[in-house]
Amino acid sequence: MAGRVTKFDTALELLRRSGTLRPRDLARDGIPPDYLDRLYRLGQADRVARGLYAWPDAEVSEHHSLAQAARLVPAGVVCLLSALRFHGLTTQSPCEVWLTFPIKAWAPRVDSPRLRIIRAGGPALTAMIEQHRVEGVAVRVYSPAKTVADCFKHRSKIGLDVAIEVIRDVFRGRRATMDELWAAAQVCRMANVMRPYLESLA
Repeated sequence: MAGRVTKFDTALELLRRSGTLRPRDLARDGIPPDYLDRLYRLGQADRVARGLYAWPDAEVSEHHSLAQAARLVPAGVVCLLSALRFHGLTTQSPCEVWLTFPIKAWAPRVDSPRLRIIRAGGPALTAMIEQHRVEGVAVRVYSPAKTVADCFKHRSKIGLDVAIEVIRDVFRGRRATMDELWAAAQVCRMANVMRPYLESLA
């Protein structure tokens, strides 16, 4: 009985420190994965998504959905509209978390938060990724310069007017240098498309 109490106490302390946990996160401490569901049924944990549990009194930031997504699908990289929001480059709050995944990677099934998956490969997938901590969770987000290039690459999804506005705001707000913007344009193979806009800023 004492051992069971110790495991519950340990699971509670891990959840309190981390803010959010998945059942498999308990394995390294030798705790069965169903303990989080037991805590939820006892009213000592919140279930915020399928397979994701939260400490009831955890502080929730404006980027809570990004922390949830990173917990559930750590292979994804926050991109496009979600990256714009994270970097403070738009006042719009997207109803989905935009994530970039490898071209052939399995697309995860997540009920909450809703995900919008973008596929990429090579440097367009791996370059210019920043690591941030959100609610104690490691969240990978493309840099402002890479986000600009992605906006041009996926302008059919988000609109050319958005891409043009973002490139001006990023450069004039000194969120990225001209060299960084050119490098991102080359990574995304958008140099020819972005050239006239970059030259107008120089």
